[in-house]
Amino acid sequence: MHKKYTDLNELIQYNFEASQYFSGLPQYVKEQIEKRQESVNSLASLQDYAENLLRGDI
Repeated sequence: MHKKYTDLNELIQYNFEASQYFSGLPQYVKEQIEKRQESVNSLASLQDYAENLLRGDI
């Protein structure tokens, strides 16, 4: 089971894999994720949200 964090900031601060993934995203995707950072609390949620944005689903 993946550890859950309080928000995006804590996730990328303490999870190296999530930090690397986030840093590799296009700027517009990062900006959209940062707007909803309280909803992003695990690597899986970060990846799901980013993939949806990249596909244009959100």
